[in-house]
Amino acid sequence: MTTVTWHGGMHFESVPPSGQSLHMDSYPDAGGEGHGPTPLEAFLSALAACTAMDVISILQKKQQKITAYRIEIDGVRGPEGQFPRPYKSISVKHIVSGENVDPAAVARSVQLSEEKYCAVLATLRESPPVHAEWEIV
Repeated sequence: MTTVTWHGGMHFESVPPSGQSLHMDSYPDAGGEGHGPTPLEAFLSALAACTAMDVISILQKKQQKITAYRIEIDGVRGPEGQFPRPYKSISVKHIVSGENVDPAAVARSVQLSEEKYCAVLATLRESPPVHAEWEIV
């Protein structure tokens, strides 16, 4: 189970089962103080890291000599003033450098991540139901 604890203002700390905490905050104009990324920034980061881990792992298994790799990810949200303003589209760009990198290997690695391995992307596609409950202690 992941626990998210309020630290005042809009600062929250998430502690997942790994024990590796993540601090999140909002932008200053919404009460944030820069303690971490916003939840939607963390969401895009999670998607990027998930697919990146798949792609780099697959490329290594394909014996590709990768010297640098990064993802540029961006999302387009609904209009300002409308809530909840979910992402309407997300673009993910994989940027790979290395020695004699095979374009077909990169394309296949990205495809496998998107279609088979990335659990974050699979969760987005599934649109699982989310149930909320509450208690006062």
